[in-house]
Amino acid sequence: MVTVTDLAKDKILALREKEGHSNDHHIRVGVVGGGCSGLMYNLEFDTDSKPNDMVFEDKGIKIVVDKKSVLYLAGTVLDFSDGLNGKGFHFVNPNASRTCGCGESFAV
Repeated sequence: MVTVTDLAKDKILALREKEGHSNDHHIRVGVVGGGCSGLMYNLEFDTDSKPNDMVFEDKGIKIVVDKKSVLYLAGTVLDFSDGLNGKGFHFVNPNASRTCGCGESFAV
């Protein structure tokens, strides 16, 4: 399961409104190969669900994860920071054995 913090929820709702997406748009979270640690996170708005997708909901935010990525993301928390040390979404992933300095890629 993937969960969201209150800060991430607020930012997702604000971005969805700013970009003109309807309430039918959910968050698609995935893992793809790449980055300096081997795996990278993918985060986007989407309206489609595929047959093998897993669907979670936390704090009113619908999160869709493809079946392959679920193994890498189990227990992950999606957070948002707007501080001086880095602004944006970041993932707190208990499955990651190491992450890169920028926090956008990881290894298991």
